[in-house]
Amino acid sequence: MTSTLAPQPVERAKPARTREAARRRTRVLALPEARWAAAATVLFLLALPLQLTGAPAWIWVPLYALSYVTGGWEPGWEGLKALRERTLDVDLLMVVAALGAAAIGQVMDGALLIVIFATSGALEALATARTADSVRGLLDLAPATATRLSAAGEEQAVPVEELRIGDTLLVRPGERVGADGRVLDGASEVDQATITGEPLPVPKERGDEVFAGTLNGTGALRIRVERDASDSVIARIVRMVQEASETKAPTQLFIEKVEQRYSLGMVAATLAVFLVPLAFGAQLTDSLLRAMTFMIVASPCAVVLATMPPLLSAIANAGRHGVLVKSAVVMERLGQVDAVALDKTGTLTEGSPRVTDVRPLPGFRLDERELLTLAAAAERPSEHPLARAVVDAARERGLDLPDARDFTSAPGVGVTAVVGGRTVAVGAPARLADDAVGPAAELEESGRTAVLVVVDGTPAGLLGVADRLRPDATATVAALTRLTGTAPVLLTGDNPRAAAHLAAEAGIDDVRAGLLPQDKLAAVKEMEGAGRKVLVVGDGVNDAPALAAAHTGVAMGRAGSDLALETADAVIVRDELAAVPATVALSRRARRLVVQNLVIAGVFIAGLVVWDLAGDLPLPLGVAGHEGSTVLVGLNGLRLLREGAWQRAVAGGDG
Repeated sequence: MTSTLAPQPVERAKPARTREAARRRTRVLALPEARWAAAATVLFLLALPLQLTGAPAWIWVPLYALSYVTGGWEPGWEGLKALRERTLDVDLLMVVAALGAAAIGQVMDGALLIVIFATSGALEALATARTADSVRGLLDLAPATATRLSAAGEEQAVPVEELRIGDTLLVRPGERVGADGRVLDGASEVDQATITGEPLPVPKERGDEVFAGTLNGTGALRIRVERDASDSVIARIVRMVQEASETKAPTQLFIEKVEQRYSLGMVAATLAVFLVPLAFGAQLTDSLLRAMTFMIVASPCAVVLATMPPLLSAIANAGRHGVLVKSAVVMERLGQVDAVALDKTGTLTEGSPRVTDVRPLPGFRLDERELLTLAAAAERPSEHPLARAVVDAARERGLDLPDARDFTSAPGVGVTAVVGGRTVAVGAPARLADDAVGPAAELEESGRTAVLVVVDGTPAGLLGVADRLRPDATATVAALTRLTGTAPVLLTGDNPRAAAHLAAEAGIDDVRAGLLPQDKLAAVKEMEGAGRKVLVVGDGVNDAPALAAAHTGVAMGRAGSDLALETADAVIVRDELAAVPATVALSRRARRLVVQNLVIAGVFIAGLVVWDLAGDLPLPLGVAGHEGSTVLVGLNGLRLLREGAWQRAVAGGDG
């Protein structure tokens, strides 16, 4: 082994990884909201003891004033901009209430309102930032440069953007993989938790796939690049993360519409609370203080905050486990589904066909090994998935494949080549030999795809090829049935017999096979027309119309087509089908937390308003109660960030 492959201590990578994790986690004071809130709090805490100890007003009043400015300028400015667009913002109401308190001599109370409100806003900003951190933590972006090997074996450090398909990379121990590709040489263990969510390093050797951004272990690897940097799994995720959390759930949008009317009504009610007592001879100061307190406790801050934290927390938690939900709208809609339609190939199955049967035909003197050798030799130049399955089967059996010449391929028919002086044709039975249809039908009855091998113009044998059900497919079907109350529907373009065989194995009764893309679309529209909210799970271009038409579309990310990934509302990045019901369950829990938060907010607002109107609610207590309810609903929503929330969802409970 050359010196270029000399192992470097893996421990060197660990501090780097720690630094990367630290960079991904937003620091509190990195947020402007947090810095302004901290400044307002410090100024308030400096002024308060001076006031309480009887210091001259000229010392502590400026400190309070600075607290007003640092904590209130940003929400006040945002409120004024909203007012210019004829929208009454809650932030502006809070600032006005604080200034009103100061105007009647309650300088400390107004400053306390500003501090609590600024702190609440900072907590909300921090929760949103940490949510984004959790989603970005999934990416663990690829390094900026990679070591490329020339044909002569010379090393060159190049930016990953310059890598091209077919380039050979050298990845030393402890380094990160620079591009998606396949191992050409070497053996190691690769930590790919950021991509697949697997907790332990995965052994990698010749022929294994690796992903950009994953961390190499103790061995050195030579890798052939198989995707451009812009097409890598990492790049796909980065593009889709840009869409995450940008839209708001319908509940949030409804609340915002209600908020405008509510705020206008609250302003009118505040004026009434101020003016009516004055009309009956009340003191100006008392009326103004009661009105300011009313405006504070009746403001819908907690109601507005009730919706987004649970949905954003659910998005972040799902993102940490390899499920990229593109928006809060999608996270809410996932919990509404009551019917599921699954694609077969690449979704319910692994998407990699395997040879299951090798059957020489009577009258032709070939045994299984000879038949498979001829077929694999003829298929080796082909890139068709069935061809790769035949070649892989021959290699697994240790067969030596002779060279083939005069190779030709006819789409939809098969391949022809000369192998050892014999003309070998491999393809579909119905196209190549009518007299082989009977034996082929026997294979297809058992769920296999039949491939006919013809030698020198005479049918020599049949190969049975089948896609394998995903290990978690049966459990996923059962979980989706429990969640929706009905078993999923299988929508596939495969032949009916193969589809029925696989569906029975997975526990699906409703099978719709032989479908073109428009047929899948029609099937989904039919279900939607019957009042169902359909979740479609697929991975291919032919699934894109159905994904777009469905109530919610989910794409299998690792092998999914670009069109499917762009059309789908959510992507299963690590390609684990079991993540689908887990995400649905997590969404339902988020929706229940939204309802809980709305109840909490409503109870606090109603109680404080009644206290203020019917009794004598002190302004500081009103501030504390109002802002306390806001913080409470925010923290309640963040419960879904915990690992236990995902584990409960995986366990099959949406409670």
